[in-house]
Amino acid sequence: MSDVTTWLVGPDGGIDRAAGFPPGPVSTRPAGDGSLDYYLVRPAGDGRSARRDGGVGAPDGILVEEFVLDREHCAVRLDSAGWTAGERRWWRAAAFSRAVRSDPAVRARVVPVDRDEAAAVLRLFGGADLPDERTLRGYFRDGTPLRTAAPLRLGGEVTAGFHDTRVHRILFANDLTPPGLADLRARWPLTVTGDLADPLARVIGTAELRVGDDAFRWELRRIGTVSAWCVDLTSDLAGPHDDALRPMLRQLTTAMRRQGLIPVTIERFA
Repeated sequence: MSDVTTWLVGPDGGIDRAAGFPPGPVSTRPAGDGSLDYYLVRPAGDGRSARRDGGVGAPDGILVEEFVLDREHCAVRLDSAGWTAGERRWWRAAAFSRAVRSDPAVRARVVPVDRDEAAAVLRLFGGADLPDERTLRGYFRDGTPLRTAAPLRLGGEVTAGFHDTRVHRILFANDLTPPGLADLRARWPLTVTGDLADPLARVIGTAELRVGDDAFRWELRRIGTVSAWCVDLTSDLAGPHDDALRPMLRQLTTAMRRQGLIPVTIERFA
């Protein structure tokens, strides 16, 4: 395995964010719809790019995932279930979810989509309706624990005028393409600060947003020279409540998934 794969996936199959720390406590799953991630799975040997512009024929299956977050908004478990076109049933998918993040050949078969797209494909090729998210969670049988550690303290200073400042990193696998960067630039909007074509460029863009009295700013960062990226989110919270933080993490993750990147974990730095 490559260095980044060894870091992402531990020897016991758990995604390893900090070797030597035991699995952390698992939080209650969020209620309601809208927090699951959907993927189409291409047949093995399909040479098309796992991107939205690569075209989607009859899929081999559908993968549904959810990151379970703790009170610090760190990912502590990855739950998943899959639907197979040939068998037309839902199955446990923890091993496949791990392979998506550790094996580039498997990852190339996976196309991130939204719920409506997954539902349309299932209806077209499977002749069935996509279950609601509460039902889908019932198929999550063998989630993958994500190793946790105490937040890394990178300064830990609170921005002047705010009650608290936190830093989270959302880690992704896959490459960001020029069209993907252009979409992010329009969507966030993103200020481009680095050359995407330069493999040594690290921070490629920055953005910021106010949500009520809270202020958020983030960096789009390449990790090393392999197919790994992250979004580093700094949250300046005006009061003791962090209600806007989790939706912000979700929005950033969704925007990156639209570009074909696969979320690996969410961790807190400070």
